[in-house]
Amino acid sequence: MKIMESAEDYLETILVLLHRKGHVRSIDIANEMSYSKPSVSTAMKKLRENGYIHVDEIGLITLTDEGRAIAESVYERHTLLSQVLIDLGVPEDIAREDACRLEHDQLRADQGMLSPPQKGGLNRAMPRAAHHSPGCPSYFN
Repeated sequence: MKIMESAEDYLETILVLLHRKGHVRSIDIANEMSYSKPSVSTAMKKLRENGYIHVDEIGLITLTDEGRAIAESVYERHTLLSQVLIDLGVPEDIAREDACRLEHDQLRADQGMLSPPQKGGLNRAMPRAAHHSPGCPSYFN
């Protein structure tokens, strides 16, 4: 199922924050993505209604199996595209920003071929920067 680019960004951010912090609330997502709390709340409602996340009684957000699968796919594609661009000589900050744009496109070459050799999940360090492109989680810039 194809979902909106913004939904993919939110799911990916939740995945990374869960890995980094062990728990996620809407405010964590708002801070990470530099979005307003109301915008994040609206997005979380849509993600919950579509079955991608679960929000418990105290506001902790977790990914459903379907949400996690999407988040991991986007994260792995972003990581791989970033590395390919860096290997081609693109400066790292530009490579990560461009990969954020490309990660959502369904490339014809991406028929299972753009998967990392080992699917180790989040066993890699996630760099952070002081600035980032709108819509691209800050841990990729």
